[in-house]
Amino acid sequence: MFSFYSCFLSDTGHACFLYQNCNILFVLWLDFRRVPVEVFGFITCEDLILVLFSRLDNVSRGNLGAVKVLRDLLPEPGRLLFIYADLGDAKAVNKIFAENALDAVMHFAAVAYAGESTMEPLRYYHNITSNTLVVLEAMAAHKVKTLIYSSTCATYGEPVKMPITEQTPQLPINPYGKAKKMAEDIIIDFSKTTDMAVMILRYFNVIGSDPEGRLGEAPQPELRVHGRISGACFDAARGIIPGLKVKGIDYKTADGTCVRDYIDVTDLVDAHVKALAHAKPRKVGIYNVGTGKGRSVKEFVEACKKATGVDIKVEYLNRRPGDYAEVFSDPSKIKQELNWKAQYTDLKKSLQIAWKWQKSHLNGYSHMGGRQNGKCYLRLPAAEKKNQKLTRRDENVIWSLIVLSPSI
Repeated sequence: MFSFYSCFLSDTGHACFLYQNCNILFVLWLDFRRVPVEVFGFITCEDLILVLFSRLDNVSRGNLGAVKVLRDLLPEPGRLLFIYADLGDAKAVNKIFAENALDAVMHFAAVAYAGESTMEPLRYYHNITSNTLVVLEAMAAHKVKTLIYSSTCATYGEPVKMPITEQTPQLPINPYGKAKKMAEDIIIDFSKTTDMAVMILRYFNVIGSDPEGRLGEAPQPELRVHGRISGACFDAARGIIPGLKVKGIDYKTADGTCVRDYIDVTDLVDAHVKALAHAKPRKVGIYNVGTGKGRSVKEFVEACKKATGVDIKVEYLNRRPGDYAEVFSDPSKIKQELNWKAQYTDLKKSLQIAWKWQKSHLNGYSHMGGRQNGKCYLRLPAAEKKNQKLTRRDENVIWSLIVLSPSI
């Protein structure tokens, strides 16, 4: 059980907790969205998790410069441990668990492009489903019993009835959603044989950025072909691409374009904070994380035009394989059980915040770290490259971070 170190109101007005001597293993693909802020000399639970959210991507094609930002804010030894490892390498993963005293795992790692999954299905099943098995086996072997798992609304497929509840049948229509559902099923089946505390969060469409402008989305060029609408809008507004290509105008929606539930990253973080606080042994909690309101692609584009002040050129094309017409959540369960509700629902404002970072970082994180000769690199002081381990005996450790990169 986690012991609360202190409780206070965050700058978002929400209750936020610090956990004393709690080592959390964050398994993710790096492309961080927000950096933590110091509160009473310690990092806040909410802001540390917020560091982890951006367009999920792996280290091999992401931005290690974002890690440098985090390192600069957590310079003290033992506060943060960064490990670059292959999540598909069971030996390496078990070594990390064996050498560090871990209390919980937040498993964010996955490739996350529905369209790409239809062209590279085996890659998705490997990275999402197979690698989740590696994590669970390591947790079992080393008696780590708390898991917060990042899932997706793509597991529902294309339901006939809206809004989507947690009881809506899961009938995914693309390999991304199918792989995530398989991972969910494995986690649930495994939890029945243990006293694990499991929380599964099914994200809807994440948008937004760090309100302080310190971190934002900077996808590598090869990701743009499978990119999300916010990134494509910003690329068009910046002139990186000549215009925006909207795929699909014949869906059975009000204006013919897809309808999605866009959740701001700040709200998503708050959901994870509450999920960790409410995780209980021998219980599995499953929650939709969305606003409960659907917005069409056309609505999104108009909001982006207003947020950027650019009259983005739009070209309408045929549908993209693997997409579905309408998806939006019923977040009643998470509100009732975790006391969570989306607060940042102004689409234009969320896009304005993200656009501000884009304008101030025209070259992304290239000045901090990135790729060179096809390999990842990160410029860090030599002292930070020494091997470190996390132990529960270290009274100075409030939050610790270990990062794994999944295999490609």
